[in-house]
Amino acid sequence: MPAKSPVLVDLKFDPVSVAKAVETAFADRGSINLADPANKGADLSHVDYALLWKPDADLFERAPNLKVIFSGGAGVDSMMSIVGLPDIPVVRFVDRSLTVRMSEWVVMQCLMHLRDVQGHFRNQRQHVWAQQNGPEAAEVTVGVMGLGVLGCDAAAKLKVMGFNVIGWSRSKKEIDGMETFDAAGLDAFLARTDILVGLLPLTSETTGIYNASLFSKLHRNGPLGKPVFINAGRGKSQVAADIASAVRTGILGGASLDVFAVEPLAADDPLWDLENVIITPHDSAMSDERALMRHVEEQIARFERGEPLQHLVDRGRGY
Repeated sequence: MPAKSPVLVDLKFDPVSVAKAVETAFADRGSINLADPANKGADLSHVDYALLWKPDADLFERAPNLKVIFSGGAGVDSMMSIVGLPDIPVVRFVDRSLTVRMSEWVVMQCLMHLRDVQGHFRNQRQHVWAQQNGPEAAEVTVGVMGLGVLGCDAAAKLKVMGFNVIGWSRSKKEIDGMETFDAAGLDAFLARTDILVGLLPLTSETTGIYNASLFSKLHRNGPLGKPVFINAGRGKSQVAADIASAVRTGILGGASLDVFAVEPLAADDPLWDLENVIITPHDSAMSDERALMRHVEEQIARFERGEPLQHLVDRGRGY
C-alpha cells in the first residue's frame, strides 16, 4: 500500500495553538506545518491536501499537485482572491462549535441593543439611577442577511429569545417558520427590519452592500426608535464611513461590529469612540484548531472513499 500523502498546513493563526493541534492530528498520514522553520524549504510536490488560511504567495508553485484545498475559516473570500489558485475543490470549514459561538454573539448583541446596555453602562459610570422601559423582543423584528448555516442557526436562536425574525438571501430560500426575501425583495425586507444582522459571504455583489443607501431603507420609528446594524460576516461588506455617519446623524441608533475591511481596526478610527457602537476584535466565532483538524480528517476520508466532499465552495458564486 502506498504511503498516504501528508496534509500541508499553512495557517496564519496563533502559531503555538496551531502547532499543538497539528501534533495530535493526521496520525495516519502526518503533516507539514509551514509555520515550523524546519519546513521552510520542504519538498511539497508529493502533497495532495492543504489546509490553508492566508497562505504564502508561492505556495501553489511549491505544491503543484494538490487535489483538495481546505479553508481554515468559514469565510473563503481571502482564499478565492489568491493569484494562481488551482482549479481544484475548495472546502469551507463548517463546525458545530463555530456555528454556536457565532449565534451566541449575535443573540448577545441583539439583546444588548434591545435592553440598551450601553445606556446603562453610561448611567453607571455617571452614578445615575435611571430606569428604562424598552420593548420586549417580540415587538422587535430582526432581519438576518445571509441564510447559510450561520444565518439559519442565528435566526433559530433569536426566535427562541422571542424576536420576530425575517431572512434575506440573494436567491429565495424556504425556511420553516420564517418569512424570507430574495434579491427582488430587499427593500421590502429592509422596511420591516429593526435590527439588521449581517452574515453574508463576501462576493463582488456583497462588497460594500451595507452602506448609507441601505441604512436609509431600514424601519424608521420602530420599537427601538432607530434601527441597529450588527455585522459578523465580512468586513469588506460594510462601508465604515457610512456606519459612522449614520450613527452620528441618527439614521442608525447603534451598531455592533466584529469585522472590518482592515484588521486590526486602526487605533484612530472614529468608530472606536462612537456611543452605542460596540466593537469586538473579530472573535465572535473563533475557529477551534482541533475541530478544524477533525473536519479536514473527515473530509479526506470521504474523498478517499469516493464519497462527495461536503461544504464545497461554488466557484461561480464565490462561497
